[in-house]
Amino acid sequence: MSTEAPAIFAPRPGLLPRLADRLLRRPRMFVFLMVLPITLWLGIVYVGALIALLIQSFFSIDEFSGMVVREFTLKTYGELLRPANLDILLRTVVMAGAVTLAAAVMAFPIAYFAARYARGIWKALFYVGVMLPLWSSYLVKVYAWKLVLAKEGILNWIFAKLHLTWALDAFLGLPVIGGNSLSVSYAGTFLVFLYIWLPYMIMPLQAALVRVPPGLIEAAADLGAHPGQSFRMIILPLALPGMVAGSIFTFSLTLGDYIVPQIIGNSRLFLGQAVYLQHGTAGNIPLAAAFTVVPIVVMGLYLWGARRMGAFDAL
Repeated sequence: MSTEAPAIFAPRPGLLPRLADRLLRRPRMFVFLMVLPITLWLGIVYVGALIALLIQSFFSIDEFSGMVVREFTLKTYGELLRPANLDILLRTVVMAGAVTLAAAVMAFPIAYFAARYARGIWKALFYVGVMLPLWSSYLVKVYAWKLVLAKEGILNWIFAKLHLTWALDAFLGLPVIGGNSLSVSYAGTFLVFLYIWLPYMIMPLQAALVRVPPGLIEAAADLGAHPGQSFRMIILPLALPGMVAGSIFTFSLTLGDYIVPQIIGNSRLFLGQAVYLQHGTAGNIPLAAAFTVVPIVVMGLYLWGARRMGAFDAL
């Protein structure tokens, strides 16, 4: 007389336990149900908002009544080609590119030191030092820089104590980047942008440099490569994915920011300020939407170019 062995996992009574058992036996269905809520959220709220924004950009504003004319037209995009609006777009893209390039140059030695040499308490101090500025309020940091860069600020005081006021005045006298003080100049706006977004470049670069095998650099040295060749042929290509990831943050965040140029800078508008002005003050929602489409297109082209260069292959 043979008896059946008891099941290792006996069916549990109740509706919910049975459903849970069925899901655990079907991993694909389990993963699908886990991903479904966030997918619906992104699809409805995020992508839906972008589609609504794109649709709004093809409308126009009636110059007499100030009402939105809900008819398909390219008139609003034509307004972006006006000299004043083109100047805003060019100014913003140049600033974002300069901030991204400077952040990459400054972040690389910091990230390289942390990845290759920092150990134990020093690595912990590195993470704290990089992340600490992100723990404070965004507005507090910007207003603090406003005080630092003002004529009565600590930076001017340091230059005066070092008898270098003439050098600061000469720098502020330069066309385009200068001004009455650093707090109302493009140079000051650049410094604050660089300070605010630098951690977003350091962390991806450090994560990429950690994955560089030390044996490759030692092998290159054994084969006669000097440090410059090792950097150009081994370290930089392997760190490129992290640099691209960091540049996505710094470039896109600078493109859309309006608080920094509103507080630090002169009366010349940046893209974020133009969107805020057209949407909140002028009430020209189609033009504000068209301005907003520009950074989306710019970032799309940037990501496409980075992918063509193979920057995402090692991500």
